[in-house]
Amino acid sequence: MKVIQFEDKPLAHYSYAIISGNEMALVDPARDPKPYYQLAEKHNVKIKAVFETHPHADFVSSHLQIHKETGATIYVSKLVGANYPHQAFDDGNSITIGKSTFSAINSPGHSPDSITIIAVDENNHHAMFSGDTLFIGDVGRPDLREKAGNMKAKREELAESMYHTIQNKFNHLPDTTIVYPAHGAGSLCGKNMSTDSQSTLGRERKENWAFKKLSEAQFINHILKDQPFIPSYFGFNVDINKNGAENVQSSIAKPTFQFKVDNSDFGNTVVVDVRNKDDFNKNHLPNSINIIAETDDDKFETWLGSIVKPEESFYLVIQSIDNRETMLKRVAKIGYEKQLKGLITLDAVTFEKSKELNIGEFKNHLDKYTIVDIRNKSEVEAGQVFDSAISIPLNELRDSKNEIPTDKPIVVHCAGGYRSAAGRSIISNLIEKIPVYDLGDDVTKFKKQ
Repeated sequence: MKVIQFEDKPLAHYSYAIISGNEMALVDPARDPKPYYQLAEKHNVKIKAVFETHPHADFVSSHLQIHKETGATIYVSKLVGANYPHQAFDDGNSITIGKSTFSAINSPGHSPDSITIIAVDENNHHAMFSGDTLFIGDVGRPDLREKAGNMKAKREELAESMYHTIQNKFNHLPDTTIVYPAHGAGSLCGKNMSTDSQSTLGRERKENWAFKKLSEAQFINHILKDQPFIPSYFGFNVDINKNGAENVQSSIAKPTFQFKVDNSDFGNTVVVDVRNKDDFNKNHLPNSINIIAETDDDKFETWLGSIVKPEESFYLVIQSIDNRETMLKRVAKIGYEKQLKGLITLDAVTFEKSKELNIGEFKNHLDKYTIVDIRNKSEVEAGQVFDSAISIPLNELRDSKNEIPTDKPIVVHCAGGYRSAAGRSIISNLIEKIPVYDLGDDVTKFKKQ
């Protein structure tokens, strides 16, 4: 049995291909199935199965497309009530792929319908594909299903389920079992995940807080405390994954493209500019929002789905025609391609510019500025950078016009500079005549020791 891990860095998502004999199984595949097909061609194997550990909240899966294009059977818990062709896969169910046996363990906690996939090869090597149940160093958050579209479950009940899952469901597995989670550090599906991409069950039993000797009440209190915010697109994605997404290639072919635009009339439609901060500041369309998508380290998908609401129409300003296909695929990862009206590149016409902050002036006269801290609530609780700052998380900023004073110039900051570019652009769209500045990565000069 050979396990190949695929990583989607912006979403901190791991998916898997398991090759055994001349057959392949997939676990929690990303929106674009092409990499899995390329791997199958390389090894001359047939894709026989797609396992969905649960309906994901943070990305759109390609399980239905893969089924249609390869004939592979989709295996998912009967508790999902999936609206696509599938085979129920729950406690007691098992199948053989190549020379390996795959079985299901119902493992509720992150969601009521989560399953963990156990694979055992001919040499008795064990692997567990734990989805969003067991992470490296943590377990999945239990509070997403309260706001997950049509699939509801209370956080306290799911926290209790997670306690019993961790206490009882995996006890029969050997310490040597390799743990392959669906997410790593940076995902909003948990709060304290390791940067390691895999582990062993024995290591997790020793090091993961969830395996410590805690009472049920202590466990529930810990897991519910200080969870990150929930992006607005999470429930939207759960519903898409329950029904199965459209073919990604045909879906991303629908948005229009406008080359070298020389006018700024886009009505009330949101305009998202994905270029770097310097290019945006030099010239951008009025009322546009700067959500940077230069590299895979930029959490563009998460912030697009947090700032722009599901089904809210928007345009995308890109740097070059060379970025068109990449950005379409990034938008499609969270199912937002249907609401994307079109992509745009800008002509040499000057639209609007952003002023740079005089750091020396700001440092010497903090009292002359309104400082807006757009970090998450948990970050602010861990320590403020400026005692006088107003805290408004970035994902709430578009609805916070009345919370921002307009008697002084405004300076926006986050933790390292990425989010503040989006924050500055949003506040500039909300407030007229008052200068709005981005502190950027200079915020590190002000952090308290």
